[in-house]
Amino acid sequence: MASKQELLQEMIAPITASLGCELWGLEYLTQGRYTTLRIFIDGPNGVSLDDCEKVSRQISAVMDVEDPIQGEYTLEVSSPGMDRPLYTFAHYARYVGETVNLRLRIARDGRRRFKGVILKAENNEVLVAVEGKEYLFAVDAIDKANIEPRFDNMVPHDELNEE
Repeated sequence: MASKQELLQEMIAPITASLGCELWGLEYLTQGRYTTLRIFIDGPNGVSLDDCEKVSRQISAVMDVEDPIQGEYTLEVSSPGMDRPLYTFAHYARYVGETVNLRLRIARDGRRRFKGVILKAENNEVLVAVEGKEYLFAVDAIDKANIEPRFDNMVPHDELNEE
């Protein structure tokens, strides 16, 4: 039986695709009687506020008809941002060479948090260089992962004001 999150992904992915966006990821969070459905979208040139609004309106309309979430919920649609979360094996493969912050579901070597460079992604596993040591993690063993933002390609502030 598919989880609520998987069912929502199956319902939402075609909506985002029809609007020219990729469903990057989805978080279905419940805390007591409060529910949040957080949707991250991406596009070939990033996403704009207008893209987020269009996707939000369309998803809201489908959610009203399909009613997959009982009771009230908050819908949030945004870009994954610079510290983008990684949800699928394909995401890890796409960011080989980048620094990742990750948290494991179960501790390994006495710790759950690791920060290192993704060296390789294959067979649903990710090889990460952490503090001079290599670790191989199954994607399913990772609870949460985010790309470390890079600022080395940004324009220095003083160059922005030059004539």
